[in-house]
Amino acid sequence: MTMDDRDGVIWMDGEWLPWREAKVHVLTHTLHYGAGVFEGIRAYNTDKGAAIFKLQEHTDRLFRSAQILMMNVPFTKDELNKAQREAISLNQLDSAYIRTMCFYGSEGMGLRADNLKVHVMVAAWEWGAYLGDENLEKGIRIRTSSYTRNHVNSTMCKAKANGNYINSILALQEALSTGYDEALLLDHEGFVAEGSGENLFIIRNGKIFTPETTSALEGITRETIMIIAKEHGYEVIE
Repeated sequence: MTMDDRDGVIWMDGEWLPWREAKVHVLTHTLHYGAGVFEGIRAYNTDKGAAIFKLQEHTDRLFRSAQILMMNVPFTKDELNKAQREAISLNQLDSAYIRTMCFYGSEGMGLRADNLKVHVMVAAWEWGAYLGDENLEKGIRIRTSSYTRNHVNSTMCKAKANGNYINSILALQEALSTGYDEALLLDHEGFVAEGSGENLFIIRNGKIFTPETTSALEGITRETIMIIAKEHGYEVIE
């Protein structure tokens, strides 16, 4: 089943559309230049129904990313939170992955285009463990990538921006093509930054180490792990 051929609904610019009708033009600006921001949010099955992990924190980060790219989101945080919750209920999902994205439309083309409208979409679907259920049990093989993680002065890596993920795609393709499951990216000084799509932690001598976020995304799961670890008496060192 492809991503465009599914049952359900997708929220676009304030309206719920049938899944197969949620489309954009081929000259959509973000499709060509990558200037967009997004969030990937998990909802987990519980006795009380699907529970969205850190919804407000993800929405806050979406707006911070948009601010970095100087995008004016045409909806409030409350409106997007409502849409993200409804994406779960309307699609009748017990657990889900939620993809929320802000992107420029097809009102203009070129780097200088200044008449662009910001569009917003929310979709939700069932998606298993990022690296697969089997790898949760047996672990994964990682290789150090030949690609360097984005530097904050080159692509504003504090933003969860669409175009930034070319770096991740190249690193992951390199890892997979050489028999590994994931890539480890270093920053421009040769220090560990993060994986292609996740932050990293190392436990050594009873202490937990994690890279600074100079060239890594300020992960919400990362922050949560650090809070829980400290509550349990562990020293966390960045």
